[in-house]
Amino acid sequence: MFIDKLNWRYATKKMDPAKSVPQDKVDAIVNAISLTPTSSGLQPFEVFIITNDEIRAKIQPVSWNQSQITEGSHLIVLAAWDNYTEARIDAVVAQMAAERGGLTDTLKGYYDNLKAMYLPREAEVNYQHAARQAYVALGFALAAAAELEVDSTPMEGFDPDAVDEILGLREKGLRSVILLPLGYRDVSGDWLAPMPKVRRPLADLVTHLD
Repeated sequence: MFIDKLNWRYATKKMDPAKSVPQDKVDAIVNAISLTPTSSGLQPFEVFIITNDEIRAKIQPVSWNQSQITEGSHLIVLAAWDNYTEARIDAVVAQMAAERGGLTDTLKGYYDNLKAMYLPREAEVNYQHAARQAYVALGFALAAAAELEVDSTPMEGFDPDAVDEILGLREKGLRSVILLPLGYRDVSGDWLAPMPKVRRPLADLVTHLD
């Protein structure tokens, strides 16, 4: 069951560098990211999949020296749009029109209204909105990895400006949001592996309003 896979997963602290995630599983995780629901269908982020050892070695020191970045076989970086622009929104509209039978008045009107709301806002406000969409994608990636029994570790502990510089993100109109190493756990070296999963009781977490 899917819930069993979620119980299996944990934020892996030590990965086995001798084990590589098969490409078909990486592809499936990335496909799950692409299927993430996002606000107005904009998908305001990009996905970087890094296997290059030199690049990952540069990212590790600006990420609290977390070993999973280089010990895992793949490093996913989710980078959000730094702002909403007319060109970016128009590109989404053009794709929708092409794949859904043309540009309708309803489609155009919806996104014209969206541009009227988004474009006047401060860039930082728009970036924060885009970053929240990237976090939804992170959830889908974590769930997909668990379903495939691929270990993963979501990371906010890094210097975004440094990662942006290493990957040249700012010139692409992007800002790094989250890091997600993929690999396979090294149980012998991971202090967290034998620990039981701890979650608040549902009675404390959930309120039913019947």
